[in-house]
Amino acid sequence: MKKQFIIGSTVLVIILVVMSRVLPPVYLPAHYTVSAVLGFFILLGVYDMFQARQTIRRNFPLLGRFRYLLESIRPEIQQYFIEKNTEGMPFSREERSVIYQRSKAAIDTLPFGTQLNVYTPGYEWVKHSIIAKHVDSASLRVTIGGSDCRVPYQASILNISAMSYGALSKNAVMALNGGAKDGGFAHNTGEGSITPHHLAAGGDLVWQIGTGYFGCRDMEGRFDAGKFAEKAKHDSVKMIEIKISQGAKPGHGGILPKEKITPEIAAIRDVPMDRDVISPPSHSAFSTPVGLLLFVKQLRELSGGKPIGFKLCIGIHREFLAICKAMIKTGIKPDFITVDGGEGGTGAAPIEFSNHIGEPSIDGIIFVHNCLTGFDLRHEIRLISSGKITTGFGLIKRIAIGADLCNSARAMMLALGCIQALRCNTNDCPSGVATQDPNLVAGLVVTDKRKRVATYHGQTVKNAAEILGAMGLTSTAELRPYHVVARVGTIENKSYNELFGYVKRGAFLQGDIPEDFRGAFENATPDSFDSLKRLERKQ
Repeated sequence: MKKQFIIGSTVLVIILVVMSRVLPPVYLPAHYTVSAVLGFFILLGVYDMFQARQTIRRNFPLLGRFRYLLESIRPEIQQYFIEKNTEGMPFSREERSVIYQRSKAAIDTLPFGTQLNVYTPGYEWVKHSIIAKHVDSASLRVTIGGSDCRVPYQASILNISAMSYGALSKNAVMALNGGAKDGGFAHNTGEGSITPHHLAAGGDLVWQIGTGYFGCRDMEGRFDAGKFAEKAKHDSVKMIEIKISQGAKPGHGGILPKEKITPEIAAIRDVPMDRDVISPPSHSAFSTPVGLLLFVKQLRELSGGKPIGFKLCIGIHREFLAICKAMIKTGIKPDFITVDGGEGGTGAAPIEFSNHIGEPSIDGIIFVHNCLTGFDLRHEIRLISSGKITTGFGLIKRIAIGADLCNSARAMMLALGCIQALRCNTNDCPSGVATQDPNLVAGLVVTDKRKRVATYHGQTVKNAAEILGAMGLTSTAELRPYHVVARVGTIENKSYNELFGYVKRGAFLQGDIPEDFRGAFENATPDSFDSLKRLERKQ
């Protein structure tokens, strides 16, 4: 769009100059007036191209101003516009407003009382205390690293979830990592490997290893221990995460459309440029629960003792129970487990996978928490909740029901300037976030957007700290499921402790298996993800 504006403006100026020479004198006053007006708009467009704060104006001079005009006269017109265009959007109007305002350090207080219907089923709140306390948001950090970890990591309760270079632009990656550096939190690389753009700012990294083993693969696409060890020992790499599955498309390999593959991306991933890059649906480095844990042990040794974990979206329950049984059998435990929700995902995914496969994040995190508690493993393993987390309340809720900390992807994209154009999979992202088009990427100014990412993170964690203090608590470790209440009917409320059953510590080891776990538990074996006791098929 910038190129078209420059060409159009140049042609227009030439036409105006020529006309000033050939027009009869009687028409010149009107011509000069029109020229002055058009000249003003040309100068305005030039200014748009060179300002740094608004990517849409940089990429779409003059035209991009219409979006910000609507934004400037909110809430009336903007609210109408958003409500008419909400269907299919990942976030509600309230969530988007919170992210945009906090990333820009704008006022995010709420005038004129609660704007939600508190008597609608699904409304949630936390129990506050008469004896409120002050909580320093800087203190809300969690140590990740079990007994076999030699280099534990002090993590923030909110971090950047997995998004690869390729899915995101280089400027987006640099801005995210710069924000992580400025704000003191972690940046997950996504399965596309570590790139120079991840290392430019020196922010803390979680290196994700997917089924394609990008950055640590041999010519046949298998895991290469030597390449892994070389990268894993980099000072910026604080943890390593094995991606088993992701919420956007669980059971399906990652997708990078060929339109977004540049020579640099092809070289980093060791892939061709003439076809979509679709990662295998499962790992070749292991095929059993015990094999997964042996792979965890191998990566821990190769990395010099850094925290190793894995990420998955919960599907067949017996498979995760099989992993827990393998932990008991081998004595090998991951340092953390990231639980993604079926509603997660920032990039390309088949519609059916996005909408109908994978357990939602709330159900998933509670299930994993219960499994680890039942096997008396929970105190040794940190749980990370990932998927649609945007606010301080969202952090408090996820931690209360079973997580230790949280990751967010889409909220961080909005903090970068994403306007939810839903063009992530086409290489036409107008905000320069999810594209490899150099003209669009250039519109995203790294120095400005890294500040927004850090500001959004800081404000969100600060609000979580204030909620925690209002509850009379001083640490997220004190949060419990009974602290969060949900309205389940017009006149009926239940805490999460009542909505979901919670397993007692060590119950599974003592043979105390709740009925809703019994079938999956009995059919789980540490030596296979498949069942040893297959249920008879219905005839």
